[in-house]
Amino acid sequence: MIFNRNIVLEDSRILLRPVEPNDRDGLRSIFFDDEIWEYTVTKTSTEDELTTFINDALYNKQNAVRYTFTIIDKISGEIAGSSSFGNLSEIDRCVEIGWSFMGRKFWGTHVNIHAKFQMLQFAFEQMKMNRVEFKTDDANPRSGRALIKIGCKKEGVLRSRHLLHNGRMRDTAYYSILADEWENTKETVFAKLL
Repeated sequence: MIFNRNIVLEDSRILLRPVEPNDRDGLRSIFFDDEIWEYTVTKTSTEDELTTFINDALYNKQNAVRYTFTIIDKISGEIAGSSSFGNLSEIDRCVEIGWSFMGRKFWGTHVNIHAKFQMLQFAFEQMKMNRVEFKTDDANPRSGRALIKIGCKKEGVLRSRHLLHNGRMRDTAYYSILADEWENTKETVFAKLL
């Protein structure tokens, strides 16, 4: 199984590596900002919740459930956020990219597009996936725009699909990129990164 390997993805601007216990301080400065949790199912805003996040990331990697990366901005040297591969179906050749959080200072910067390119390239070219999917709160316009910007197609919305940490029922929008779309997406959307 691919998740049992040590996966490191990088280019000249970002580094994605597995979450480590010593990421705590860098993640704390991001996760303890309430604004990043507005549209999410869970919320990590206490030391205990941060410990749980790190322990879950380590457990999920070891047990091939989910592969959580720490994203490091090489320009500043800071931890910029986190993103994961999950819901892997090797039979269907499908994986989800999600559980993504960026520090507010990295919103709208190079970090997200570089990180998503590295993850998509790995999913299609190394994992040989047929489909990479993404989910987001349909009420979150910033996230939806970011997914369209990286070449995703919006497939639809599952109404009242997830209960958020704040008690609101989330309408979950589904997006995807397919293997037969990847080369064109890579050469157009990500052309500047090649």
